[in-house]
Amino acid sequence: MATEFKKQQVAELVEKISKAQSIVLVDYRGLKVNEETQLRKSLREAGSEYLVAKNRLFKIALAEAGIADKFDDLLEGTTGFALGYADAVTPAKVTYDLAKSKAKAEIFKIKGGLLEGRRVEATSVEALAKLPNREQLLSMVLNGMLGPIRKLAYAAVAIADKKEAAAE
Repeated sequence: MATEFKKQQVAELVEKISKAQSIVLVDYRGLKVNEETQLRKSLREAGSEYLVAKNRLFKIALAEAGIADKFDDLLEGTTGFALGYADAVTPAKVTYDLAKSKAKAEIFKIKGGLLEGRRVEATSVEALAKLPNREQLLSMVLNGMLGPIRKLAYAAVAIADKKEAAAE
């Protein structure tokens, strides 16, 4: 009975790992229940998920999902998993913000992660978290495209005003 339950848990983990664009592994030791609830809510609202599973079962699920990288050193102690389905950056951003606020107390640390099927270290997860989100990037691109057009429009208006002033 217990092994069937574990097999079912591994199968669910394999499905979630396969769907996830990114996974952030965190040490949640010392995190209060209301903080964990807020973390889950923030991730859920962004199309992501936070879960806690046994490290051994997660190792098995990684192997069954075809992840070749070794996570043995990261899967020790208390480990929580933030999985990003819609956006690869969201789990990194949400967990990094919480880890940054808890840095002095040495509570809730980012251990590392998985990005597009490959292992990344904690520093890479933090760098990913510092990137602008999709909307900000699109705004930057649009602003970059509109900048020259805006300048051209200002120049055309200035020339028209100058010609109008000369005609009077």
